[in-house]
Amino acid sequence: QVQAVESGGGPVQAGGSLRLSCAASGGTFSGYTMGWFRQAPGKEREFVGAISWSGISTWYADSVKGRFTVSRDNAKNTVYLRMDSLKPEDTAVYYCARRLSSRGTYVEEGYDCWGQGTQVTVSS
Repeated sequence: QVQAVESGGGPVQAGGSLRLSCAASGGTFSGYTMGWFRQAPGKEREFVGAISWSGISTWYADSVKGRFTVSRDNAKNTVYLRMDSLKPEDTAVYYCARRLSSRGTYVEEGYDCWGQGTQVTVSS
């Protein structure tokens, strides 16, 4: 069973940048749209962004549009989340997952193969 393995999180000051990575373990993400979600303390997990297998199509939450960029390197079987102009409200655990159906792009029920997440902490 393929699982996502996230990395690249850490502490950062407001206005700074981070790039998260999501690698496949035990298989590949071949042919699948991949998504990023995040969960802040005391809040539900929310959609951040997603990218199609070809990389041609991307989707973003309004809260990150223009600041975050999802990309992928299929040769390396890795998906990335570039985060710029970070804000304290971006503090959360960030997760990567594989999309099951086009009907579920924006909701966590539409994904499987969740990773353990990587913590991002933005200080003001």
